[in-house]
Amino acid sequence: MKMIAITSTAILSLILGVAVPAYAQHEEHGDKQDHGKQQQGGHERGQPEQQHAQKPQPQHAQPQGQQRQQQTQRDQQQPQHNQQQHAQQQQRQEQNDHQQHAQQQQRQDQNDRYTRSAQGRGNDRRQYSPQQQRVQRSAWQQHRSQNWQSDHRNWQQRGGYRGYRVPEYRYRGYFGPSHGFRIGGLPFLVVGGYPRFQYQGYWISAVDPWPSGWGDDWYDNDDVYVSYEDNGYYMYNRSYPGQGIAINITF
Repeated sequence: MKMIAITSTAILSLILGVAVPAYAQHEEHGDKQDHGKQQQGGHERGQPEQQHAQKPQPQHAQPQGQQRQQQTQRDQQQPQHNQQQHAQQQQRQEQNDHQQHAQQQQRQDQNDRYTRSAQGRGNDRRQYSPQQQRVQRSAWQQHRSQNWQSDHRNWQQRGGYRGYRVPEYRYRGYFGPSHGFRIGGLPFLVVGGYPRFQYQGYWISAVDPWPSGWGDDWYDNDDVYVSYEDNGYYMYNRSYPGQGIAINITF
């Protein structure tokens, strides 16, 4: 029995001798791991601080005095800019007005030259030879109507006027009831058997017979006028109102 007790004591001592160094080694290894984790945690905590330190610093706002100075400069420059824009707009407007005035003056000069030329041609009273007078008289007499009510046809009955139309400003100046004239002495032609005369630069041809009630020499002694009505031109004799001869105008 004694021998067994000694043997048990020896075995227990041997086990404790082996376990204590192993436990100490395990504790040391655990301390090293904890220390490593603490160092790693400290390194990771240091990174945000480093990153935060690397962020760019916000720029400092300009001093209020400098801001006021810059605003004052802008306020001073704005009126100058507005004045420049106004001057440019006024210059362009003056150029446009001058150009329009020049164009209007040019058109007016052209119209005046045309009017003087037409007046010279329209008022050119010729002295016809006896032969020319007979030709003119014969042309008018051949177109004398025996029954004007049946022989006369207005432009609507003729299918509408298709000849030259006198410009409005010219018409107001030389045509209408207030502008009478006499055919006698005006340039005269016979075209296709119809009498034709020139008035104010326009050639007027009678396409309608003239009433038999008019005097034989009405074209020499009576005042006539040209009027535009019912979509066509007609020539009226002031001595015999109410009867208009259909005429055609060329230029």
